[in-house]
Amino acid sequence: MEAPSGARGSAVSPLILFLLELAAAAATEIPLSVPQVPTITKQSKVLVAFPFDEHFQIECEAKGNPPPQFTWTKDDKPFDLSDPRVVASNHSGTFRIPNEGHVAHFQGRYRCFASNRLGAAASEEMEFIVPNVPKFPKEKIEPLEVEEGDSVVLRCKPPAGLPPLHIYWMNIELEHIEQDERVHMSQEGDLYFANVEERDSRSDYCCFAAFPRLRTIVQKMPMKLTVSSLKRNSSGPSTETGSEANSIKQREPKLLLPPDAERGPEHPVTVLRGDTLLLECFAEGLPTPQIEWEKMGGDLPRGRETREGHGKVLKVEKVSYEDRGRYRCTATNPLGAATHDFHVTVEEPPRWVKKPQSGVYSTGTSVILLCEAEGEPKPTIRWRVNGLPIEENPFAGDVVFPGEVSFTNLQPNHSAVYQCEAANAHGTILATANVDVVDIPPLIQTDDGEAYAAVVGSSVSLLCDFFASPQAVVSWLRVEELRPVAGPRHHVYDNGTLRISGATEEDAGSYTCWVENAKGKTAVTASLDIREATAVRVSPENPRVHRSRTLELRCESRCDPHLAPSLTLAWSKDGDALLTNGTEDGRVVLDGARLTLSNVTPEDQGVYACTARTTLDSVADRTHVTVLDVPDPPENLRLSERQNRSVRLAWDAGDDHNSNVTEYVVEFEGDREAPGRWAALTTVRGEGTSVLLRLAPYVRYRFRVVAVNEVGRSRPSRPSDHHETPPAAPDKNPQNIRVQASQPKEMIIKWEPLKPLEQNGPGLEYRVAWRPQGAPAEWQEETVREHSLRVMTPAVYAPYDVQVQAVNRLGAGPEPQPVTLYSGEDYPDAAPEVQGVEVVNSTLVRVTWSSVPKDRVHGQLRGYQITWWKTRSLLDGRPLPREARSLRLPGPRGSGMLPALDAFSEFRLTVLAYNSKGAGPESEPYTFQTPEGVPEQPAFLKVVKVDRDAATVAWGLPEKLSGHLVGFLLQYQTINDTEEIGELHAVNLTAAAPPRWRLSGLNSSTKYKLYLRACTARGCGKAVTEETATLGAGGKGTGPTSAGVNVTQQGPPLEAPPAPGAEPVVRLLTKTWVDNNSIFEDVVEARGREHAGLYADIATQGWFIGLMCAVAALTLVLLTVCFVKRNRGGKYSVKEKEDLHPDPEVQSGKDETFGDYSDSDEKPLRGSPRSLHRDTQATESADSLVQYGDGDQRLFSEDGSFIGAYAGSKERGSAESNASSAATFPLRA
Repeated sequence: MEAPSGARGSAVSPLILFLLELAAAAATEIPLSVPQVPTITKQSKVLVAFPFDEHFQIECEAKGNPPPQFTWTKDDKPFDLSDPRVVASNHSGTFRIPNEGHVAHFQGRYRCFASNRLGAAASEEMEFIVPNVPKFPKEKIEPLEVEEGDSVVLRCKPPAGLPPLHIYWMNIELEHIEQDERVHMSQEGDLYFANVEERDSRSDYCCFAAFPRLRTIVQKMPMKLTVSSLKRNSSGPSTETGSEANSIKQREPKLLLPPDAERGPEHPVTVLRGDTLLLECFAEGLPTPQIEWEKMGGDLPRGRETREGHGKVLKVEKVSYEDRGRYRCTATNPLGAATHDFHVTVEEPPRWVKKPQSGVYSTGTSVILLCEAEGEPKPTIRWRVNGLPIEENPFAGDVVFPGEVSFTNLQPNHSAVYQCEAANAHGTILATANVDVVDIPPLIQTDDGEAYAAVVGSSVSLLCDFFASPQAVVSWLRVEELRPVAGPRHHVYDNGTLRISGATEEDAGSYTCWVENAKGKTAVTASLDIREATAVRVSPENPRVHRSRTLELRCESRCDPHLAPSLTLAWSKDGDALLTNGTEDGRVVLDGARLTLSNVTPEDQGVYACTARTTLDSVADRTHVTVLDVPDPPENLRLSERQNRSVRLAWDAGDDHNSNVTEYVVEFEGDREAPGRWAALTTVRGEGTSVLLRLAPYVRYRFRVVAVNEVGRSRPSRPSDHHETPPAAPDKNPQNIRVQASQPKEMIIKWEPLKPLEQNGPGLEYRVAWRPQGAPAEWQEETVREHSLRVMTPAVYAPYDVQVQAVNRLGAGPEPQPVTLYSGEDYPDAAPEVQGVEVVNSTLVRVTWSSVPKDRVHGQLRGYQITWWKTRSLLDGRPLPREARSLRLPGPRGSGMLPALDAFSEFRLTVLAYNSKGAGPESEPYTFQTPEGVPEQPAFLKVVKVDRDAATVAWGLPEKLSGHLVGFLLQYQTINDTEEIGELHAVNLTAAAPPRWRLSGLNSSTKYKLYLRACTARGCGKAVTEETATLGAGGKGTGPTSAGVNVTQQGPPLEAPPAPGAEPVVRLLTKTWVDNNSIFEDVVEARGREHAGLYADIATQGWFIGLMCAVAALTLVLLTVCFVKRNRGGKYSVKEKEDLHPDPEVQSGKDETFGDYSDSDEKPLRGSPRSLHRDTQATESADSLVQYGDGDQRLFSEDGSFIGAYAGSKERGSAESNASSAATFPLRA
């Protein structure tokens, strides 16, 4: 059950437990309903009447029963609050003095008295200060004239005013007078000159006195000081220096401060304990004296002692009794010394050692009131009873001493206010103790029926505040059990509070608090609810995040359902609360349980806590966020162990920013040709901080180091000192020696030049040597600076041994190894001879030829090139213009394949050889022919008329016949709305017949799928399909309509080709594999520009118009039904229909060939035949060019028509697999 709004309860912390125990031990608070003596609850201390305040309020408030009456004294005399110049409060002793010009009349010391019939309480003495506005007196200050070297004192004598007082010496332009060892301002504000100089002359020495509390600064009249130079007064030569002129003024030190230094060698100083001790010494003399301080018989207090005013003031802070003693200042110059002693005495205002305590007592008991104070001088103790001296009270006590008042048998008339006052020269303190003698039954101050709640595992306190005199006994009971609570988890305090530690669900219920004393007993009840403890978890745990990344902390919390409305989440970092948007730039965003840190910086590292608070408990979880960053660059690079080819580099690691350094990258600068360019030299493991570097000769090195950790690379370190290695002969020779052929009988020898760091010294050159390979001839050689050499040779493409050696001024590199190079090539001068052409199938042939002799190639044979072109088609015999295509076959070979030829055609071809220089002459043209192939699918198939038991179809011829057309194969089968298909029927049509046929013997009201293939002597090609539906009983034959939606043709009849003006549109629809040709079906659509549709043609027929006018409404309904039936098979897409009623041969092809190919829309068919027509021959394959070319397919004839057309590997289904009517075929685009 949810606790009511007045429910109380908490998880008690150790601090609260301590306070409870302290409260239990303290004096009992008397309810105001019980008669009691007055107690001062509020009073003023020192009040200053600042002129800018509107009024001044002197406060005095007290409690008591009966309510107290208030009186005041001013300067120990009665003060009447009825004075019309003051405004008194109705319910307390507080009064207010308006700032109306008569405030000074009320300055003085006030004391408030609160009294009732049981006693009287006096407040501490309060002082009301009315400060005067400080002013310097108007006076005429005579100018002061002195000689150079004299001592001078300019007196300030500031006016009295409200402290603190600050004094400044400035000129009329408010510039401070500079103070040094020679010039000093004393604590009283006077300006002292140990000896004056001519530059001290000025007419505007001004003393300013500032009173901050009064917001006032006053200025003394300017003073004029004139310093006469001894040079002008001296009778000596004019060249005499100032120091020589001043020699007559030189004197030993004489103390000017303290002011009474002239009256004796020492004087006393009194300072209060805890205050600051200031001792000041200043001496006049010439040269300027120096001041030193010491403590006689001991050391100056270390850590608390400082020197100010150029050593003239000794300052000791927080003075203690150990600082008492004799302090000496000594002023010295070359002419002598002067000393002065300060006898320091430490005193202290009164402070309490024991204070009398208030108490509530029953009749007949005993009590002792103690009062003891310390101070220096020792304080005097005086007692007051009800505001009067104790001597004037007849019931003061049985025993009265300065430090004690005792009672052995208290009676009600002993109820009074007892006050102990301790005073010495430095102040007065007052302690008050109320003695209330009361005899009443217990009064429970906690409301009856209080409801408390706590969470499991916490501590909860059930309150039972009471007042009782005599002392009472408290007991707590469980209402359900009627027995006192007991056990280690339960504790009852003297003030009545029941504390339950480690609360469990069994602690829930009702409790009763009983309080009983000799005068009676009473009780209250309370209820306790136990809730589930709140839990919280912060994730991720202790994340490590890279700088500039984004981190999201999540706070997952769970609490009791009753506490959910009060649940709040708060985030903090390192103990400091995070605001809703923690940063001005919006990087830290709080969104309830999520804390997002964007663009993380190192300052974001720390401990993040999420605190979940409810009305009953508070719990927090923490996670430590570690920010990773790239390391700081290494520091303090230093070189040692310097050698010709090595040096040791050492460094100091920088801050790794919480991510260990994995490696150091040592970089160098030393490229003479590219100064300032740094390159990596070596890497060092992360734990290392030095490395021995292997160096190259003739390099002026500088090094730097980059530290790497998981975050990234540091900035490079500062460069090291330079280290220069001496020159040496080359260590290596050039690499990658090669020849660049340009002209026959020419060699352009090239090589990779040595890098600057590989040259090892100045004057680098290359010594090139060559000779014919295998010849006994001597080496020919030439030295060059460049990295190439042109050499002419007597033979074309002849092998030579070539070697290149690096040489500099200090010597040659190692002995070079020779390489074999060839002189320049020439074009081949012989052509291969075509030996024959073997027909593989109707589109593929194999060409063979004789090789070109090696000595006629004049270079390295790169391969052979076949060029072919079609001369005529064997169907019509008409000659064709030459459109040549080329295919290059790499390597020494004698045959190659020509793919993608047109079937039933005549071709011519040539073959040539080519090398790196270029192509040689072509062979004589060779003529060959390709045999017949299977034709393409018919151009279209359309149902032009539908009857009840017949359908008339028309079609167009294939675009490519690939041979003599011998006829057509028309197949059909029934289909329906299920996955079942009917038996396949076939009709063979001769090519001589018109492109039209009437299928008879069909069932009425039945859907059919039609397949039409064109055939040559080689076989039948791909089928074109169409769907239709016959009419029902009583139906009348229709004109040219189509039940399929593969093609929609508007305009001229379907038997004819598209009329002029029509737009042919080609769409590719995904189909199944038909006759092992394409995975696509070409659909030709002729869209009339005039949009004359098929139904528009029907609507303009005379019979249709007459029919519409003659028949009744019933006939119209029947026609509508017929149209609906007719359109049921034609209103879905080609894709959906063919998925439902696929071509049987297509399905067969898929089953046997492309089992891995699938479409998510396709469904398996039941009862599909394995083959529609076993006699139908498969089409021939178009073999891949790569299978027969094996080479660079980028090389073709100049027209470029076949570039890149035959890339890829050989497809499945070659010409050798034609034996089966279900043979596989390659994919053709």
